[in-house]
Amino acid sequence: MPPRTRGGGISSAPRRRPTGSERRRRVQLRDVEPAVDRDPVEHPQHDRDETEEVFEGVPGGPIDGSILRSFHNHVAAKIWLGEDRAPLKLVNHGAKLQLWELDTERSRIYETVHRSGLAPLTSCSHRVASRPMLSAFCERWQPETTTFHLPFGEMTITLEDVASILHIPVTGSMISFSQPLRVDDANALLVELLGTTDVEASRETEQCRSPSVRLLWLRDHFSTITDASSDDDIEFATQAFLLHLVGCTLFADKSATSVAVVYLELFRDLRMVGSYAWGAACLAYLYRQLTTATRFEAWIYEHFPRMFSSPDLSYTESRPRALRWRPHVIPDSLQSVRERLDRLQISDVCWEPYVDHRAEHPFPDIAWYSGCIKCELVVEPYHPERVLRQFVYIQTIPPRPFTPPRPDRSILLDQYWERWTDHVLTDQSRGRRCQYSGSGESVPEYMAWYDRISHRIVQPPQLRSGFTTDARSSLPSHAAFTSDTRNAKSLTLLRHVISGGREQSLDHFWGALNEAHSILAGSDETSASHSTPSPAPASHSTPSLATRPFFSPPTFVYPPPALVDPPPPIVPPPPVTVAPPAPVADPSAPASDSTQSTTVYVCSKRKKKT
Repeated sequence: MPPRTRGGGISSAPRRRPTGSERRRRVQLRDVEPAVDRDPVEHPQHDRDETEEVFEGVPGGPIDGSILRSFHNHVAAKIWLGEDRAPLKLVNHGAKLQLWELDTERSRIYETVHRSGLAPLTSCSHRVASRPMLSAFCERWQPETTTFHLPFGEMTITLEDVASILHIPVTGSMISFSQPLRVDDANALLVELLGTTDVEASRETEQCRSPSVRLLWLRDHFSTITDASSDDDIEFATQAFLLHLVGCTLFADKSATSVAVVYLELFRDLRMVGSYAWGAACLAYLYRQLTTATRFEAWIYEHFPRMFSSPDLSYTESRPRALRWRPHVIPDSLQSVRERLDRLQISDVCWEPYVDHRAEHPFPDIAWYSGCIKCELVVEPYHPERVLRQFVYIQTIPPRPFTPPRPDRSILLDQYWERWTDHVLTDQSRGRRCQYSGSGESVPEYMAWYDRISHRIVQPPQLRSGFTTDARSSLPSHAAFTSDTRNAKSLTLLRHVISGGREQSLDHFWGALNEAHSILAGSDETSASHSTPSPAPASHSTPSLATRPFFSPPTFVYPPPALVDPPPPIVPPPPVTVAPPAPVADPSAPASDSTQSTTVYVCSKRKKKT
């Protein structure tokens, strides 16, 4: 029987199932309402026609496709089905930055760069990076939520991370352009702000085949300018250096050799460079590039120090946190890192890595902002409510992520960002703080919800190395995550007591041990509030493990000394007197009186054996 159309008529052609790209395009057309016209904290649900798109569950998750709507085309879905890929190509300009250093002969350029707030970028780029580590994390990045989906929940790079790792401003004007830059406009901008000729500018953009310039071209034309040059040449060199700096660090693209000329417009007035929110623009650009390849290894080192990091012991907290870690390449393969992330637990995460850094660099309140961040024509959502554990709050089920608006509505986005204090998470949205710092707590229903909407592990057990039949049940259950949370609580509590050293009193130490034991036994306040209370034991029964103190201060009782007869005194043997040898008379010596004696010492030598 021929298939019927949606209106009830007879279709002459068989009905074709829509492809993934058609479904995504249909979703984008439905979700055109901008996020700036509402408070993103409320997150109203989008109106959707459920008959148009039916999400079929993916093996390994998600079962509910309301959050990760394009997961069928995600790399994690292909890896689960057995399709493998090599590590991603990384763009690293650490060596290029060292080819243009601002020494004492270029102090005027350095002063301007320092006032701009971008000076820390000159030393925050590493020369080496680990491709397997970064590739494995990119496989867990979900663009709908702009978070990493890990076995225990979501994590992401926040504005707090950018401010602490790079020490660049995260508040100020949003970096925004009304429309893309054409090649003719790029040539005019090079002539006006860098002092080049029309022929040089046209030749360079033609070689790049885009409104861009090569990083090598910038170094060759402007790196030789010193303080002895004219004021115009110094200004041109300063603008060229800033363009070279952001092209090597914040806005590095996949070409690995060029930088877009459009960023030169930001350096037209060198006095206003420090008024831009460079950290927010960097984060928006980073969110978009994480779907392909990028460099964010410092964030991994901060939050997973026991797995991948190699600290620099000479680091001081006055410097950016990017310099705390020694760049290195881990010897593991991509497959090995995937398996390590699949086995990741809450206790492996450092939820509060910047405690010691707060004295030099306070917490930025803008990190609680919930809305959209923008860089040029890139607009990405920013959801701190999805990663409350990174702010030492108990993670709750977050609202549905909102769809970012069109980039052409830049004026509304800029106005929304300027009033960021009106769009931070309220105390009610943040919820309760964790009982113990760095414990990574969540509400009991969070993991059940996360199982339905996420893809917790990338590879099925049968594709892992050393697979056995018993490995099918290797994924931790919700009870295992609850036990892991208790372990993290107890370890955090003991860490604070042990770090106090001799300043801690003995009673405080034993009290902390008893409290840690109560947490491990499951009698802490968090678990007790969500569990059924057990009946009280009888008066004659032995107290349970959770009620009796496991550690108690020791009572030192020394036994009386035993009465033992002392040992007899040791009498030394009498000294043995040896008569001295008789003197040997020398016949050649003159005769002497019988009353005078002469002692001659004779040294005998042993004969060597031949």
